[in-house]
Amino acid sequence: MKLLYITNGLNGSGGLERVLSIKASYLAEKMGYQVHIVCLNDSHLKLFYDFSPKINLHSISVSGNPVSYIKSYISGLKKVVSQVKPDVILVCDDGLKAFFLPLLIKSKAKMIYERHVSKTISIGKNAGFLKRITAKFQFFLMNILAKKYDKFVVLTNENCKEWPLQNLEVISNPLSFYPEASASLTAKKVIAVGKQSHQKGYDLLLQAWQKVVAQQPDWQLEIYGKKEPSEGLESLAIALKINDNVSFFEPVKSIEKKYLESSIYVMSSRYEGFGMVLIEAMACGVPCVSFDCPYGPSDIIADGEDGFLVANGDVDLLAQKLLLLIEDDAMRTKIGNNAKVNVKRFLPETICNQWDVLFKSLLS
Repeated sequence: MKLLYITNGLNGSGGLERVLSIKASYLAEKMGYQVHIVCLNDSHLKLFYDFSPKINLHSISVSGNPVSYIKSYISGLKKVVSQVKPDVILVCDDGLKAFFLPLLIKSKAKMIYERHVSKTISIGKNAGFLKRITAKFQFFLMNILAKKYDKFVVLTNENCKEWPLQNLEVISNPLSFYPEASASLTAKKVIAVGKQSHQKGYDLLLQAWQKVVAQQPDWQLEIYGKKEPSEGLESLAIALKINDNVSFFEPVKSIEKKYLESSIYVMSSRYEGFGMVLIEAMACGVPCVSFDCPYGPSDIIADGEDGFLVANGDVDLLAQKLLLLIEDDAMRTKIGNNAKVNVKRFLPETICNQWDVLFKSLLS
């Protein structure tokens, strides 16, 4: 069976690229699928993550004004589809243009859309009137056009509430790794992973960390992710007088090693599409404390059993749960062990088997 994934880029360090590298590689290597991926503007030439050599990579050149961009985008896709002749086309693009593809690509292939981000929350709490009206119109179009896909796949059960569709399917992201070893949980280190942005809520995390450091001055917070100076996080750390207890790092490919060197994972996101970082940390036996944001954490963490969920945006409670794990070695170990076991449901073989069943059901 031939699969064709359509995405914008492959060379980024984000979650979508990581998930696609794992999923597509497993389908090609372990399940015998002929996998093709088409991206834009040669982003396949300098990959951040490893993709199986069995995967066929294609690129479309797009540029210029919106009309020129869309024209070259559609003609390029049609050419690739004509060459590959896929059985299933999977669209991994959270932009509005992706919703028009079933109308624009003439193919006998079944078409699946993969949604990797939350919908309404992504407007932003402080968005202006014009942005909100524009977003609502876009979502109105999305709700109509999404019905044209044979299946519309979301990552969590909570995501289903956002889409008034009959063609919904829930398939979570697969784990990036599942090491035999587990973190010792003895290092006085808390880790967070993700690009610096309003979404990730690092401003809230630093406020919580100030409360933690006041009681546990020997502990360190390490944040890995693409830096964004406009977020002003380093200045905020200085203003909060916690700059000696916080370190900011660019993304690293070997993030598994960093998890294994940590004792607690913290996620302060205001909203998420899933929360890959949570299942990665849990796979390393690291207990997690996360805001119960929309959407993802509540589908991953069993509160009090394999991690802690905190009311979204509650800085005081976030600090309290971090301190609870810092001060109780036995609890930290127990929750870390539980996390290591419970997260197995996200192993690639489990998730990709769900995709295999979906593909075969569409073509039967």
